[in-house]
Amino acid sequence: MNHPSANWQTRFIQLATDAAGDDGAHDINHLHRVWHTAETLLKDHPEADALVVQAACYLHDLVNLPKNDPQRHLASRQAAELACRELTAMNFPADKLPALAHAIEAHSFSAAITPTTIEARIVQDADRLDALGAVGLARLFYIAGRMGSELAHPDDALGTQRELDDKRYALDHIQVKLATLPASMQTEAGKRLGQQRLEWLYEFRGTFLQEWSGS
Repeated sequence: MNHPSANWQTRFIQLATDAAGDDGAHDINHLHRVWHTAETLLKDHPEADALVVQAACYLHDLVNLPKNDPQRHLASRQAAELACRELTAMNFPADKLPALAHAIEAHSFSAAITPTTIEARIVQDADRLDALGAVGLARLFYIAGRMGSELAHPDDALGTQRELDDKRYALDHIQVKLATLPASMQTEAGKRLGQQRLEWLYEFRGTFLQEWSGS
């Protein structure tokens, strides 16, 4: 993999930091993790443009709307437009901007845009992997707390006798969304890592259910 210059990374981090709000699940640490995961995925894809991937990893949340915002599905397009404007002013290579815009637009689960380039596939996988595993679990409950969700349904936490509702019950989010992520991964390494992290989440859920029911 051709490593992007540290100079560009510094600029990406500054742009992301300037745009950051108070969402601890989508802070600069999330962006660092997404990039580090993308570096792992890039090892299997030397044909990918690492600079485009790095830029998208750091700038994909330049516009970050809450999960329950009705305009949430538009945030990635707005982030792509803003990133391209900011980078154009910094003389970022113009020929890389279309690929960057697509990678940012397609990363979003709610936007439902199919990634058509290897760069976009890597960025989407890296971002979704951060929703799985131990860090993903912490982010799940952090976001649920900000949205005012309950931890779990008091009598049917697993949801065997009711319709799952992850806006009301945080634990439901594991099955409603997170369980679908490994199969949606675009790279082989992403599928493998995603499945490993999902299995860890299921182990956690089993322990949670035992304690929740007092057994």
